[in-house]
Amino acid sequence: MSAAASDTAGVEIATPECEKGLGQVILAPDSKDLIPGVRIHPYPLWPDDRGYFLEVLRVGQGLAGEFPTGSTQVSAALSYPGTIKAFHFHRQQTDCWVPVQGMFQVALVDLRKQSPAFGARNTLYVGTLRPWQLLIPPGVAHGYKVIGAGPALLVYVTDRFYNPKDEGRVPYNDPQIKYDWETQHK
Repeated sequence: MSAAASDTAGVEIATPECEKGLGQVILAPDSKDLIPGVRIHPYPLWPDDRGYFLEVLRVGQGLAGEFPTGSTQVSAALSYPGTIKAFHFHRQQTDCWVPVQGMFQVALVDLRKQSPAFGARNTLYVGTLRPWQLLIPPGVAHGYKVIGAGPALLVYVTDRFYNPKDEGRVPYNDPQIKYDWETQHK
């Protein structure tokens, strides 16, 4: 399913024309540059000599607090260093991402045709060094690259069961989005 299709109920989707780059790099949860509807919540880690503990979700609380208990799904994806998984989007589903191991370069693109931020891109570096939960609303394309020397584990909670008809894909190297996945030598 391409980004141009919009035959499923939900947000109207279009692929924007962007300049090559990363968009706005988000360094704080309350950044004014964050795509509207995307939310960030730092979460605590409790490390000790055995490893660390973290809470992924408390039903009825936090970013996923309004997710219906009857249709909420919890999944996990383990990816190896250098892996790029991008882009996909949903017309109805909201995702809550919790990176629990390793580091991710997360790329977000606003595909919502009616959004005042249509075409905006955000880059977030999240994981063990920056433990942030991310709430990703329908119509915001999302993907990631695993950065660092080890694998990375993403636990994600969705507000509805998986429905392939709700999901769309845009290639990671889309010529219109022009997201730059290369290491940024500054």
